Amino acid sequence: METVRCDRSFATAILAILNDAILNTTAVWDYRPRAPESMSQWFDAKEANGFPVIGVVDGGALCGFATYGTFRAWPGYKYAVEHSVYVDAAQRRRGYGQLLVRELLRVAAEQDYRTVIGGIAADNAASLRLHEQLGFVRCGTIRHAGYKFDRWLDLVFMQYLLPTPAHPRGD
Repeated sequence: METVRCDRSFATAILAILNDAILNTTAVWDYRPRAPESMSQWFDAKEANGFPVIGVVDGGALCGFATYGTFRAWPGYKYAVEHSVYVDAAQRRRGYGQLLVRELLRVAAEQDYRTVIGGIAADNAASLRLHEQLGFVRCGTIRHAGYKFDRWLDLVFMQYLLPTPAHPRGD
C-alpha cells in the first residue's frame, strides 16, 4: 500500500468511490451521482488552487482518496481548508482512511495552512472516531443542517490545528 498524488488518470476510480458515497452514505449530501464529465472541472479547480488529491493504492487499485478545498471564500479564511476523505466501500476498516488523513495533514502543513476542518454527518460514527483518533477536536454541531435519505442530518464540525504558518499575514 502506498500514497500517491492523483492526477486525471485516476478520475474514473475517484468518481466510482465518490458516487458510491453519494448513493449509499451520508458522507456526501448530494442526491444524484456525478457525471464523468464533471471530473474535468473538479480537477481544474484543484489544480488552480494548489489543492492536493491524495490516493492510497494497494495492489494497483485506488482504495481511497482525500483532498481539501476552500473553507470559506473570504481572505481572512486563507489559512483554513475543509477536507474530504473517501474509502472504497470494499476497502474500509483497513487503515486507508487514517493513512490518507495523515498524509493530507502533512501536505497542509507544507502549504502553510493553520487549520483543517471536517464537516461530518453526526451519524457517521466511523469517521468521527477516525478523526478523534488523529487529534481532531469537535468544534460544534449544526442540527438539521441537511436532508438526505428522508431524514434530517446533523453536521459535526471537527478541527485539526497545524503549527503553521510561521509568519501569517493579514493582507
